[in-house]
Amino acid sequence: MSSQDFIITPITFLVLMLLAYIMREVTSDDETKKYFYPALLLKMIGAIGVGIIYQFYYGGGDTFTYFTHGASHIFDAFQDDFSKGIKLLTANGEWDPETYKYASRIWMYRDPNSYFIVRIVAVFGLITLNTYSSIALFFAFFSFWGLWLMYQRFYKIYPELKRHFAIAIFFIPTVFFWGSGILKDTITLGAVGFLVYAFMQIFFERKNILINSLIVLLSVYVIYSVKLYILLSLAPVLIFWFFIYRIERIPSMVVKILIAPVLLAIGLFLAYFVALKAGEDNKKYALDKIAETAQVTAYDIRYYTGKDAGSGYALGELDGTFGSMIRLAPQAVNVALFRPYIWEVSNPLMLLSAIEALFLFFLFARLLWRNKFSDVMASVRTPIILFCLLFSIIFAFGVGISTYNFGTLSRYRIVMVPFFVMALFLLDFHASARRNASDGE
Repeated sequence: MSSQDFIITPITFLVLMLLAYIMREVTSDDETKKYFYPALLLKMIGAIGVGIIYQFYYGGGDTFTYFTHGASHIFDAFQDDFSKGIKLLTANGEWDPETYKYASRIWMYRDPNSYFIVRIVAVFGLITLNTYSSIALFFAFFSFWGLWLMYQRFYKIYPELKRHFAIAIFFIPTVFFWGSGILKDTITLGAVGFLVYAFMQIFFERKNILINSLIVLLSVYVIYSVKLYILLSLAPVLIFWFFIYRIERIPSMVVKILIAPVLLAIGLFLAYFVALKAGEDNKKYALDKIAETAQVTAYDIRYYTGKDAGSGYALGELDGTFGSMIRLAPQAVNVALFRPYIWEVSNPLMLLSAIEALFLFFLFARLLWRNKFSDVMASVRTPIILFCLLFSIIFAFGVGISTYNFGTLSRYRIVMVPFFVMALFLLDFHASARRNASDGE
C-alpha cells in the first residue's frame, strides 16, 4: 500500500457504491434490501483488512505475490510498451524475448492457476492505476455480486429464512474476510455464487437461458482455471441435485418408483463423467491420482511451506491410497467443520477460527437438540438440503484431508461454510415443520 491508495481508493469506492445502488434496485426487494449494504461494506472492510494483515502481521504472502511480485510488473510493461503488456496479459507461462525482463520478475509466471489471478489483478490495475486497495475493492465487489445473486435465489424459495441465509452467506467472519481480498479464494467464492445462481435459473426456473448459460460457462472456466478441486466437488453434486429435483417433481408414486433408479443412475454416471473429464487436463486431480495428490499437498503444507505457522494438525497416516483417505474421512470432515478447538489455539487469527468453528458446532448441536433425529433425517431428502449437505461434506473431506494446517484451512473452507450453515438452517426449518405438524394431529 502507498499514498496513492488514499487518493484512488475513495474514488473507486464511490464508483462501486453507484454500481451497487443500481444492482440493489434491480435484484432486491423490500425484504432483502436491508442486508445489501451491510453485507457489501463488510466485504470491502475484509478486502482492506486482508492487505493490512498480510502487510503488518505476516509481512508478506499470497496477496503480495499476486500484486507486488506479479501484476505490478505487467502494469510496468503496459507503461513502457502497450503491446508488451498485452503479450504478458495473454501469456501462458511461455518465455518471450520481448517480455522476459518483466516475466522473469513475476514469481507465479509459470504457475497457470496463480498467474490467472495475477492477470485479473493486472486488469483491475489498469483501471485503478495499479492501486492495491482499489483492486482489492474490485475483488470484494465481484465476490459479493456472485454471492448476492445466489442469496436471492435461495431467498425466493424460502423467504422465511431471509435472515438465516444472510447470516450464512454474508456474515460469517472468515467468509467475508478471506473471501474479499486479492486472493484466489475471493474469485472462486464469487464464481461459485454465480454458478449456483445461474444453474438454478436455467434448470429450476427456466429463465434467461442464454444469459445464464453464459454465466455458467464463465463461472466454470474461472473455477477450473483457479481451483479445479472446487469444480470436482461442486459439479457432480449440482448434477445430482437436478436429477433428485426432477424425481421429486414426478406426481405419481408408481412412476416415481419406476423412474427414480434410472434417473439416479444417469445422474451418477454424468457426475462421474464430469469428474473424470475435469481431471484430464490436470493429472494430479485425475481420479486415480487424487489420493496421492492429497498426501503430497497435506504433507507439503504441514511440514514444509506451512511448518513455521505453528498451527499444523495431523489426522493419522496418509499413505497416498484411497483406503487411507476413507479411513480418515470422519476426522477430515470434523476438522474442516468444527476445528480448531479452543484449546488448540496458538495465535490471534486462530482464535477467531476456533470461535467460528464453535459456532458451527453450536448450530449443529442445536439442530439435534431441538428436533427428533428421525425428523432431521427425513428432512435430508429435500433436494436443496441434500445439495447443500452433500457439497459441504464432500468439500470438507477434500480440504480437511489435504491441508494439515489450520491457517490454510480457514481460507480453503470458506467456499463450503455458507452451504453447510444453510443446510443446518434448512434442516431445522423442515424438521420443526414436521414436529409442529405431528403435534397438531
